[in-house]
Amino acid sequence: MFRMYEIDFSKPVRVHFIGIGGISMSGLAEILLGAGFSVSGSDRAASELTDKLEKMGAVIHYGQRAENITGDIDFAVYTAAIRKDNPELIRAGELGIPLLTRAELLGQIMRNYRTSIAVSGTHGKTTTTSMITSVLLAASADPTVSVGGMLPAIGGNIRIGKSDVFLTEACEYTNSFLSFFPTTEVILNIDADHLDFFKDIDDIRNSFKKFASLLPADGLLVISADIERLSEITSAAGCEVLTFSAEREADYTAAEVTYDERGCASFDIIKGGEIFAHAALSVPGAHNISNALAAAAVCDRLAVPADVIGKGLGGYGGVDRRFQLKGKIGDVTIVDDYAHHPTEIAATLSAAANFPHKKLWVVFQPHTYSRTKALFDDFAKALSAADEVVLADIYAAREKDDLGVSSEGLCEAIKSNGTLAHYFGSFDEIENFLLENCSPGDLLITMGAGDIVKVADSLLGL
Repeated sequence: MFRMYEIDFSKPVRVHFIGIGGISMSGLAEILLGAGFSVSGSDRAASELTDKLEKMGAVIHYGQRAENITGDIDFAVYTAAIRKDNPELIRAGELGIPLLTRAELLGQIMRNYRTSIAVSGTHGKTTTTSMITSVLLAASADPTVSVGGMLPAIGGNIRIGKSDVFLTEACEYTNSFLSFFPTTEVILNIDADHLDFFKDIDDIRNSFKKFASLLPADGLLVISADIERLSEITSAAGCEVLTFSAEREADYTAAEVTYDERGCASFDIIKGGEIFAHAALSVPGAHNISNALAAAAVCDRLAVPADVIGKGLGGYGGVDRRFQLKGKIGDVTIVDDYAHHPTEIAATLSAAANFPHKKLWVVFQPHTYSRTKALFDDFAKALSAADEVVLADIYAAREKDDLGVSSEGLCEAIKSNGTLAHYFGSFDEIENFLLENCSPGDLLITMGAGDIVKVADSLLGL
């Protein structure tokens, strides 16, 4: 039986991270290192993230073994990806070492700040968290930030500030965000996803409703007015609620929207029926208008001046793997994108439509068998918006191939929609096909939450 542990930041102790190399775990480890904690951890292999932690003083073991867990560890942290038969987890139990999940640790860290902002939603969390970060940096607010991507503006996935403001993403998977203690929440959207954990969309909505109920009476909920049956979610908050929408009436809306030659939007932010600020985004796509409105609402309530909000939104240059311009080869533009849900794919391809190109190629790697099976028809429809699609094998992540779904089947479904589609069983075959068939002026997007970016990197010789 594992004991719960309560962190006292005035008394740093020794902590061990089981799986320290993940983008979220490494960020939390960095926060604790900055607070004076003694940090050790383990992972399968070294990376840029683990190298950085080692330079900061963390002791990292490569390979997870029982002997990595010693009696002087005060508590250990693990993620949902760690199996119950993990030798380090078993050893911690034998020694009676208290354990925290990644989400529980993040929640306890949030309690150490007067203003804790948690950005949630099925899509757009990383981008919106990064937009808020950009505005707060423009305002010299000095926040501590934990973001689920590599953000060039902060030199990575974590920023340790000295103010009382903490900003983080809040993921609904396994209900992890229900372990948080936010004073401000953002709910960007609620869509069907992670159906290996949730029963259906109503189960997901119930999770977000519980998330809203976590807010204190003096807290703030910033939520999209586009969410169906909105009052079911907002009624649980018990605090101030602000809405945003690029499409309908809300507290924060957009007007006079125009797009430049790269598909980046410029628009007026409307608050209370009047122009509040102007934003000229540096990232493409109509979906980013909505993300920017959410960021503006949060920062406005933090008393950031309107002109600084506009400046900060315009200064946001993107996150790695979010419509990231990787380079050109033979005058073919290569972009990489993290989209792994039909809604995200549709948004990315909509953004691409405004990007200069002759032919739009998408190289897609489905992520998890359960998601592919549950949303199969939606994937086929969304991908069919491309001129030509190339499919890689499904990235299994935490799952086994036992659901009877495949990339070959998805390829045939896309073809039946009238779009050219191809399936190849290896990245080498995909690269050779693209080199032979892409033409100057084409736009090529590698897309997915797995390792499909390797195709882009290989083509460009990175």
